[in-house]
Amino acid sequence: MSIEKAHRPSCQDQRSRRSARTRLSEGCESTKNEITSADSDCFLFYLAPCRIPLSNVKITKAVITAASRQQRHLPLQTLVDCDGKAKSALAIILEEVERAGVEEIAVVVSPGDESAYSAAAGPHRDRITFIEQPEPLGYADAVWRARSFTAGAPFLLLVGDHLYVSRSRQACAQQLVALASAEACAVSAVQATPESKLPYYGAVGGERLSNRSGTYEIHAVLEKPTPTQAEQRLIVPGLRSGHYLCFFGIHVLTPALMDLLEEGHSRGGNQGSLSAVLARLAERERYLALEIEGRRYDIGAKYGLLTAQLALALEGQESNEVLSGLLELLANRQLTPANSHKS
Repeated sequence: MSIEKAHRPSCQDQRSRRSARTRLSEGCESTKNEITSADSDCFLFYLAPCRIPLSNVKITKAVITAASRQQRHLPLQTLVDCDGKAKSALAIILEEVERAGVEEIAVVVSPGDESAYSAAAGPHRDRITFIEQPEPLGYADAVWRARSFTAGAPFLLLVGDHLYVSRSRQACAQQLVALASAEACAVSAVQATPESKLPYYGAVGGERLSNRSGTYEIHAVLEKPTPTQAEQRLIVPGLRSGHYLCFFGIHVLTPALMDLLEEGHSRGGNQGSLSAVLARLAERERYLALEIEGRRYDIGAKYGLLTAQLALALEGQESNEVLSGLLELLANRQLTPANSHKS
């Protein structure tokens, strides 16, 4: 069934539909008629064909995007991981994915990059399917290229220019997969981020769930919003003033996301930002955000690779040695100007 739009739904209509969708996702068949009734004056909702549900199903597939022309070299950079071993950034990301229980991994790359990425993957290379993005048509297009790989299954999505350090026993991706399986819906990892960082990230607005700490039902998604846009649409009660929920770089997405990407592609347009598609996903089905117990490190930012390396080193068994070296470096830095002035 296609979507027929009669008029823009009110906020009350949207809340009604979200509530009904939530109960339907929890298995209440009686709400099917309620959804039809609630939407009779605004939308005839698209009912997606049967797909593999998230509930009680292990997320076994992951997609990593690494085809950006400006950042394609970043996953190939070498760092020393928490275990003290030198690895490529790609290998560190692959280990993050494997800790989440994923068995099949696709990496979306630029034409000609497969051999370099295969070498950088090290012992993980045999588990990877490489998918080329022929032209630099954006993040959404890169994800769409993996549609045959995901094949109607929910999947974990990560970007190739972020590294993650967890503050809990579970890895960051593992935390997200656990919530998505428990709630049977799409979930994006987020991090409370100061307003000054809004130009670098997609951000979400929504309502905090009373029964789950750090979890929100998403109502709005904006790509790199201005402070004014964020203040108007993305304020989340309970967050520190001047902070917004910005994407962390990890998502668990349902097959409906690929359906939306396919619809956009069939219309022949450049899909560009994934955030716009995620905003439509929030209108179609239940979609949550989780504040991850951990930190993301954008290795594409200025000094991002250095910051990520320091974060990894300080989480390792040799953290005291690293911290001692940093303190010595800082002490020398403070002494140098004074000594230079005296001379």
